[in-house]
Amino acid sequence: MMVPALLTTLGVTAFAEESQPAGELITIESDQQAADNTTGVVTASGNVRLVHADRGVVATGRQAQYFTKEDRIVLSGDVDVVQEDGNALRADRVVYWLGEDRVQATPLAGEQVFSRWLLKNQETPSANP
Repeated sequence: MMVPALLTTLGVTAFAEESQPAGELITIESDQQAADNTTGVVTASGNVRLVHADRGVVATGRQAQYFTKEDRIVLSGDVDVVQEDGNALRADRVVYWLGEDRVQATPLAGEQVFSRWLLKNQETPSANP
């Protein structure tokens, strides 16, 4: 079966494995998954749950696509992203560029994106040596 081999090669897995591949591990659970070896696009649909344990992120939505050539994940349909530190993001569509550690969230027409961020206090150095 080609899909599991491709998913493991990409560092993405839909199955519990005892040994973790080199690099960051992203686990995707969904009702259906398919991979196109020509385009390098992995699509998960229906009750998608994506876990990026190395970065403390859990995301849910209706669909997720991993574009291997661009190292980009697109989550769509009632997307909720929660980080272990309490940060959260809710939108209709979230694009995550893994290599750049950059996110773009867009809402449905007439809606808004929701985000919650814990801002940490920066300690200032003491003026007395």
